[in-house]
Amino acid sequence: MPRMSDTMTEGTFVEWHKKVGDTVKSGDILAEVETDKATMELENYVKGTLLYIGVEKGKSAQVDQVIAIVGAPGEDFQALLNDSGKTAAPVEKKEEKAPEAEPKAEVKTEVKEAAKVETKTEEKPETKTEAPVAKENTEDGRIKASPLAKKIAQDKGISLDAVSGSGPEGRIIKKDVEEFVPQTKEAAKTEKPVIQIPQIVGEEGYDETPVSQMRKVIAARLSQSKFTAPHFYLTISVDMDNAIAARKSLNEVSPVKISFNDLVVKASAMALRRNPAVNSSWLGDTIRTNKHIHIGVAVAINDGLVVPVIRFADNKSLSQISAETGDLAERAKNRKLQPADWEGNTFTISNLGMMGIEEFTAIINPPDACILAVGGIQQVPVVKNGQVVPGNVMKLTMSCDHRVVDGAVGAKFLQTLKQYLEDPVRMLA
Repeated sequence: MPRMSDTMTEGTFVEWHKKVGDTVKSGDILAEVETDKATMELENYVKGTLLYIGVEKGKSAQVDQVIAIVGAPGEDFQALLNDSGKTAAPVEKKEEKAPEAEPKAEVKTEVKEAAKVETKTEEKPETKTEAPVAKENTEDGRIKASPLAKKIAQDKGISLDAVSGSGPEGRIIKKDVEEFVPQTKEAAKTEKPVIQIPQIVGEEGYDETPVSQMRKVIAARLSQSKFTAPHFYLTISVDMDNAIAARKSLNEVSPVKISFNDLVVKASAMALRRNPAVNSSWLGDTIRTNKHIHIGVAVAINDGLVVPVIRFADNKSLSQISAETGDLAERAKNRKLQPADWEGNTFTISNLGMMGIEEFTAIINPPDACILAVGGIQQVPVVKNGQVVPGNVMKLTMSCDHRVVDGAVGAKFLQTLKQYLEDPVRMLA
């Protein structure tokens, strides 16, 4: 299994295009492999016959694991598998779940045995409480009670049949009658009515989905970032009135439609040029300050998130940024990105404004020192020239790695970015 990207540790086989016995030559596509970033084609590089396939469709293989053997027809390849440590499993081997049969049978047996024990234990308390209290208090049809208890019961109108005796041999004494609370129909009427709650019948259930290679890498990289890099967050509000007007004017002449996200990408690139400390990476013993500006733009796809890169974004026009972003997003959703499309970012932008999110915080995308979270444009009251008027405000929140960027450095960058967005003409200077 070759390493198809810098972060790849294993790949899942989506489809095999060749089968055992097929003649193959250099350049033939053997299979499609899902990596952490995209689904890529596995190319053959030797002429011969496909003698062995070691990974089934839908299964995963580690980098450098034996996945297939190509050789001369009829050639014995078993020795080669033995030398490789048998890291690959033959296609015919499918009995992985067979050992589960015996434990299931044992579980059923244990359940039955437990049921028997439970039945026996339930019978014992029933035999103890089966006889009513009245029988313990009667002898030759007479109720055993002290004269004083009888007198008190008569005065209170209590039937001794309903009273449990605590005296010797169940004899009813004064205390039993005084503490007796009669449960009559009349008393029940004075109680609060019981609310009958209808019984809701439902069925518990859940679905389990195997974790894709992309989701595994997202989990590993972002967990490492969140728990390694000390994050802190800076939020700024931007008046987008001028940006809205500028975008409308630009779209009247632009060959492609320019979005607000394109404006943010361009403004961020120019703000990074003026604040190079934000365009940096933590390398342990050194801090790398990048002279080039490659902005990663987060794109959501069906089963994860990818970050294609707009290279040299500060040198590109808004039309170029818009066209390139659209192309990368389309190829990302179709899983057609190549490693060169997602590697090399120096700063990342994540925009959820189009989904109605006002503001949020994002996890830094390694190796960047910062990531910008872009919220939606909200119509809110603002103060202009001493008057409260309707305004269009967008909130930007930047997550910073405190090992690289201090609060004042991050704040200065956001102020520069705010200036570009509130007065887009500055980006033409």
